[in-house]
Amino acid sequence: MAVRRTSIALVVTVWISVTLFGAYILAHYAGAVTDQDLPSWNAVLPRLYEPTTPAATVAIGLHFLAGGVILVLGCVQLLASVRARWPAVHRWLGRVYVAASLLAGLGGLGFILAKGTVGGFVMDLGFGLYGVLMVGCAVQAYRYARARQIERHRAWALRLFALAVGSWLYRMEYGFWLLLVGDVGHTDDFRGGFDRVMAFFFYVPNLIVVGVLLRGRGRTSSTAARRSAVVVQLVATAFLVLGTYFFTVEIWAPAVADRFS
Repeated sequence: MAVRRTSIALVVTVWISVTLFGAYILAHYAGAVTDQDLPSWNAVLPRLYEPTTPAATVAIGLHFLAGGVILVLGCVQLLASVRARWPAVHRWLGRVYVAASLLAGLGGLGFILAKGTVGGFVMDLGFGLYGVLMVGCAVQAYRYARARQIERHRAWALRLFALAVGSWLYRMEYGFWLLLVGDVGHTDDFRGGFDRVMAFFFYVPNLIVVGVLLRGRGRTSSTAARRSAVVVQLVATAFLVLGTYFFTVEIWAPAVADRFS
């Protein structure tokens, strides 16, 4: 019961936070397109938009648009009630979700191939692996759904969602780091020690957490596995509640409000 309750608390927290962040992504990045203000894309990460590299701009634009879609849809797909009551809706949203995940992954890879990231080789490697994993998880989730191997499908779908929330966690983890220790390990060209760690840290731990949760939920799971799952979920929930409150008040809500004001 403890594993289930902490799992529900984590899912609800993720659902609320990711939905808010997805709305912010769509309002900020898509809004910049309608406002013809693409240079504002560079506010968080430099060199996302440069007029001399149109192919890279299109690729990263697709990445942002698809990313906003998968963040919002992913939360809906996690709801057991939707899967049980409206299986056809779940299947069709799943197809859209997989397609958006492929676009997000391939768009990011296209950007890296077209111009590279601001952080150089390490960031190229970290973000490139992220894109490859996202494409791979999307393919596996779809493949097992088509084969009616539901448990494997759900496991890969959870991994895909864990990757999808990476862009959200990337900003949140940077925000906490800068708030707590300032610019230690961070440079303007994203080649500091912390920057290099973050090229992988925003998604690798997510996959580890999913692995722990999958083991803890199993019917034959050991007591240690279940306790580990509870602790991991409680810590993750506390971190996300605090981060969601801070970012919503300071960044996400004002950006969305400005878009519709």
